[in-house]
Order: sequence, then C-alpha cells, then structure tokens
Amino acid sequence: MHSSPSCSSSCSLSLPLSPLCSTGRGSESLSTEEKQEVRNTNTASDPSVMASVLSFYLSYLLLLSLSVCVLVCVSVWSSYWRGGFAWDGSALQFNWHPVLMVSGLLLLYGNGAVLYRVPLTWGQNKLPWKLLHAGLMLLALIFSIVGLCAVFDFHNKNNTPNLYSLHSWIGIAATALFALQWVFGAGVFLLPCSPPSLRGLLKPLHVWMGGGILVLSVAACISGINEKLFFVLKGVQSYSDLPSEAVLGNSLGVLIVAFGLVVMRILSNQNWQRPESRPEDLVYTPLLQEENE
Repeated sequence: MHSSPSCSSSCSLSLPLSPLCSTGRGSESLSTEEKQEVRNTNTASDPSVMASVLSFYLSYLLLLSLSVCVLVCVSVWSSYWRGGFAWDGSALQFNWHPVLMVSGLLLLYGNGAVLYRVPLTWGQNKLPWKLLHAGLMLLALIFSIVGLCAVFDFHNKNNTPNLYSLHSWIGIAATALFALQWVFGAGVFLLPCSPPSLRGLLKPLHVWMGGGILVLSVAACISGINEKLFFVLKGVQSYSDLPSEAVLGNSLGVLIVAFGLVVMRILSNQNWQRPESRPEDLVYTPLLQEENE
C-alpha cells in the first residue's frame, strides 16, 4: 500500500502532536522516537504553531492565577469576615459551604476540564491523563457533596428551610448533573465492557454537558455570593453603601465569572484540542484498552 502524495506536506502544516503520516506501512503507526522527532520538527518550523502554543499557555497561566485568586478570596471571606470554620451546626459550619463548593464545583472542575488541552499531555500515553482527569473530577464531586452536607445540616439544626431559593435550585441541579456526568463518564469511557458505538455516541453529549455544568456552577456561585451578602449585611450596613465585605464579595463574583470565561475559551478553541497520533485512535478506547500514543 502506498502513502498519499500529499501526506508529507500536510504533516508539516499540522499543529504540534497532530496526526502523523506513515510512509510505506499503511495504517501501521510510527515508533515513539519517530513521532517525537516529527513533532519537534513541526513545532520548531511553524511560527503559527508556536504562536498557538504560546497563546494557550498564556491563557492557562491566567486560568491558574484566577484559580488562586478565587480560592484566596473565598477563604478570606469565610475565615476573616465570617469568623472561621467549625462543624457544630453554627454559622461557622455554614462557612464550609462556599469554600468547598467553590473549590470543588468550580475550581477543581474547571481545571480538570481543560486537562486534555495542555500540550505537554499530547502524544503521550493517554491512560495517566484519563485517570488524573477522572480523579480530579471525583475529588471535585466529593468537595461539592461535603459542601452540601454542611449547609443542609446547618439549616436543619437551625430550622431553616432547604432548597427554597433560586441559588439553591441552581446549585443542587449543577451537583446532581455533575454526579450523573461522572458516573456515566466512568462507565462509558473507562470500562472495557462499554461498546465503541456507545462511546462515540455519548462523547459529544459528555463534552456538551461538561460545559453546561460549568455554566450552572458559575451561576450558582455568583447568586450564592449575592444572597449571602444580602443576609449578612441586613440590619448592619446597607449593601448599596458598598462596605468592605460587599466589595470583597462582588470582587469574588467578578473573578468567578472571569474564571468561567477563560475555561470556556480554552474548551471552545479547536486549535487547542488534543490531537490524536493515529487515525485508529479517533475511536475512543476504554481505560483498560488504552495504548501508548
């Protein structure tokens, strides 16, 4: 079987770690060393590729910076302005709720979602990155569930109704969808008994649901911040006067929106999607059948 005449020219124009062409061997894949050599050559010789990679890493650095800023702000708000943390049914127990929900449902979730976009992961064995992606998402789900337990227990001990506000509806919907997303994702994309046709069918839905859950998470966080500020400032200081705590809360909301926008920007850029090294790898394989790429 002969390779296509345009194969070599198309390879040189591809993104780094993009599908590689094999010559004289049909669909047989190149060795790891050969693939790495081609990737390095393509990356070094194409300025547009370097610009794309640089643009990604600048966006990723912004994402990490926003993650740190959001975590610091929500932690300072709960520890300094709201008095700290406890698990005794008091208002100090409630303080775990915003910290855990923001850390899990937003920060860990968002960073786990863009994991496959990092160019350093391209062309490597996909198995460790699948496990890391699933592990980060599981940790995010655990944080979210503990955060919900904190607020439900606080409400029950203080005879406060549960799930009456728009914030609570959005938050519980985001967490429930996240749990379903993780369970079905693990069952479909990690288990070897899952048929390839099912994986191919559900992959677009999995990606779409991931973006939708992130949008719900951002909406839950900013509505929760606003709701909390109205409660804590009621009868003490007017929200309209923008006391220091209100400025901190509003700033936290702006950072959260910026974080969500950066995540969506990374996920929506097709040039930053993880390329596959072989045509046959375009068919999703489960965890136990994963091969080196």
